[in-house]
Amino acid sequence: MGWNITGDLDAYLTEAGDFLRADPVENTVPLGVVETLRAKGADVFGEGPLFGWWRPDTGVRGTLLQTGTFPLQLSAVPDQAAAALADALADRGVVLPGVSGHPSAARAFADIWEKRTDAVAEVHMRQRLFRLERLEPPDPRPDGLPRVATGADHGLVFDWFKAFEDEASGGGLANATLIDDRIGYDGVLLWEVDGRPVTLAGRTRVVSGMARIGPVYTPPEHRRRGYGAAVTAALARATLDAGASHVVLFTDLANPTSNGVYQRIGFRPVSDRLILDFRPGA
Repeated sequence: MGWNITGDLDAYLTEAGDFLRADPVENTVPLGVVETLRAKGADVFGEGPLFGWWRPDTGVRGTLLQTGTFPLQLSAVPDQAAAALADALADRGVVLPGVSGHPSAARAFADIWEKRTDAVAEVHMRQRLFRLERLEPPDPRPDGLPRVATGADHGLVFDWFKAFEDEASGGGLANATLIDDRIGYDGVLLWEVDGRPVTLAGRTRVVSGMARIGPVYTPPEHRRRGYGAAVTAALARATLDAGASHVVLFTDLANPTSNGVYQRIGFRPVSDRLILDFRPGA
């Protein structure tokens, strides 16, 4: 009963796999992370990953996942379960950079975490999860054509992934191994004009019929020309062709431009997330 916490990926998949796969859209992050861990090793995001599942009665009703310097990923759970998890992790002496989850549960976790650890929770980002309903490519389409990135593009892709993270998070988290992995399964699409890349979009593997698009990055000198919408639509089409039934992405609610762009090409809101950072208290 209650929360089970482990560092064993196989145990996590055995106990929580069915729960995650039952709703691949809402569970897009843990499913995507797990597939990468299975392909590249349990420490690819950093040493000591943490997994867990919440079993209040006869079945799993929630999960947690935390890797590297990324915030704890908390699935949809009641507030009391989120609070109980914070207590359980504090009892174990776990150190967390933050938490990400549905807003109420994330706040409930953070409330207990602040009391137990003297950390201070600060809003990092408010996100919205979107799912592709019906693809509507930009019309008119901007100049250029899409091209799947190859190993020869690694340096460019690394630089643009890092630039995206610098803008979105204030610190680049680009990982050369993970970029090689993405390129290896055709998970990065470039948009080229006269043979010159002007924007890119990446995606996760297709797992349980779902794949998530992100990041989408356009260098400042190429913005406001429709390239981001075009490459996102092209990657969404390629992802459907690769076997996905659900194509999803997250937006930053503080960026009305990107939210509008994705809705115009056929994405519709599913649910919201709150990402909180934990910093040491005074």
